[in-house]
Amino acid sequence: MNGTPDDAERLSVLEDAIDRINSLRDTHIVLVEGLKDVAALEAIGVVAEFYCVQSGGGPVKAAEHVWRSGREAVIMTDWDRRGGNLAGTLRENLSSLGVGYDDRIRSDIAFACRPYSKDVESLDTVMSLLRSRTGDVENDNVEDGD
Repeated sequence: MNGTPDDAERLSVLEDAIDRINSLRDTHIVLVEGLKDVAALEAIGVVAEFYCVQSGGGPVKAAEHVWRSGREAVIMTDWDRRGGNLAGTLRENLSSLGVGYDDRIRSDIAFACRPYSKDVESLDTVMSLLRSRTGDVENDNVEDGD
C-alpha cells in the first residue's frame, strides 16, 4: 500500500489482519491492554487466546505467561503513545525470555485505522464504518466466528 489508502484498501488490510491472527491461534497468545480490546477483537471475528496486560500484572507477567505456555505472542496494543510504549516494553520482555512475537499485524492495523481510531477497542466500530462506506454490509455482523 503506497500513499494514503482508501476505505476499501483499509478494509482489506483489516480483514487480512484478522485472518493472520486467526491463523496463529494455535501457536500464539494475543496480548491486549484490557477487556474492551478482547471484546472488540472478538466482535470482528478474531478467535484466539487473549491475555490482558494491564489487569494481568503488566508486561513482565504477560511475557512470563506466554513463555510458560510454550507459545509465541501477537502484540496488539493501542497505537497511541502509551500503547506504543507498552508494545516496546512487551517486545523487550518477550525477547529477554527468548519468546517470539508478531508485532507486524499491530502495525498494519494501526496504519489502516489511523484516521479513524487510535485504539484496539474501536476496531469493531471502524470495521462497521468501513464496511458501510464500501458497501460491504453483508460482512458487517461477523460475530459467530468459525
